[in-house]
Amino acid sequence: MRPTAILFVLIFVAALGAHAQSSSTSLPLSPAFTVDPAPAASTGIRLTPFAPLPDGPVVVTAPSASAVASSTPLSLSLAPSPAPQDVTSVFQTYNWQAYLGYTYFRFYEVPGITENTNGFDINMVYYFKNWIGAEGDLSATHGTQQDVSSWFAFGGGGPRFRWSARRGLELWAHALVGYSHFTPQTPFGNQHAIAYAFGGGVDLPFKPRWSLRVGADAVGSQYFSTHQWGPKASVGVVFKF
Repeated sequence: MRPTAILFVLIFVAALGAHAQSSSTSLPLSPAFTVDPAPAASTGIRLTPFAPLPDGPVVVTAPSASAVASSTPLSLSLAPSPAPQDVTSVFQTYNWQAYLGYTYFRFYEVPGITENTNGFDINMVYYFKNWIGAEGDLSATHGTQQDVSSWFAFGGGGPRFRWSARRGLELWAHALVGYSHFTPQTPFGNQHAIAYAFGGGVDLPFKPRWSLRVGADAVGSQYFSTHQWGPKASVGVVFKF
């Protein structure tokens, strides 16, 4: 009987110890926490903490439509589109210009003898700067002198100056020095002489690379031991490249 009583007492003591250990080491499954009310108020989400029970739930309440609308307003209005800009024609400045046109020249041969001639003018310009360039010019005009065919030809070169205005307009001036030839042979002297031209004009663009040129010059020469000055007018087209 005595060993049985001792065994019963040991089993009872062990059972009491196990129960006390399980009661002292049990932890809640949902730990306690605190929620900052400021973010919850701004987002419209309400968090309700519960006591640290083993299965304590956290209740999350979805925000209402009015709360979302008031807390995060959305602007559906778009920024105004920029005002449309007017685009005008752009005329590029080119370094090279080639000209071909009609020319009228009045040649005062000697006192008392004047000849009206008509012909063509060929011109080439290279602008090594925007406002100044080098020019080469060749012109030939035809007329009659006492029912005899007559020609006056001039070839020369020199500087050309230009000023670019609005809408591609160009104003220009030049000074040319060269050589001239006159026919027919007359009893007054040689058919060759030094000549020069001073004048200017305007180029009127009608396409980005094309312009209408109008110009006027005073052409001087030294024929027959005298000095001649004659007006020259020309009109033609310019191609720029």
